[in-house]
Amino acid sequence: MEKDEIIKMVREGLEGMTGVGKTIVLSDEDRKVIAKLEEKADQMTLMGLGRGDNKGVKAVLQSDVIIPFQTTMEYKWPCGPNVLLMHEDTVVGEDINDPEKLQSFENDAESLVIGNIVVYDKGFLTALNSKSDPLVVVMPPKPCDEVECFSHVCNAILASPSPPTDEYLKEKMGLQSEHGTGSFLLGFNFECCQCD
Repeated sequence: MEKDEIIKMVREGLEGMTGVGKTIVLSDEDRKVIAKLEEKADQMTLMGLGRGDNKGVKAVLQSDVIIPFQTTMEYKWPCGPNVLLMHEDTVVGEDINDPEKLQSFENDAESLVIGNIVVYDKGFLTALNSKSDPLVVVMPPKPCDEVECFSHVCNAILASPSPPTDEYLKEKMGLQSEHGTGSFLLGFNFECCQCD
């Protein structure tokens, strides 16, 4: 199967998913722009908690093909966590979308809940020097099973771009920034290494 045919098949598959609008394929130049935008975004303080590390976008940028796609409110996000709060190599918090689980953390005197972000031990936050020893807000890559199952496709991953990258992608797709719309990045490879 030709690479162009595989890309067409993946785009059609994406566009057939609930809550997915327009798709495009990014160029090498787009990759460079996004890498710079994400580098700047990583330096910003996120949610007042610490600096960012969008591991998802970094992973997608290593893929053979990158397809950004528009999302609407109907789009079903990948299973969480979509945000991890890290201190050194330890996960100290995450986003939680299960209302019952979130409620149990709200009832726990040890934890701190900010929207749907939970810090497991709020005492840890007060002891932390945010200037010299900040938390890192990590956005991990997420698997994309709907695309991974296509033939000639492997390592299909999703990433949620930073706001500057989201704006760039919407502009590339010719979309207006409307409430309830967003963008995601899909990256995949054509050939998987069958190394032992």
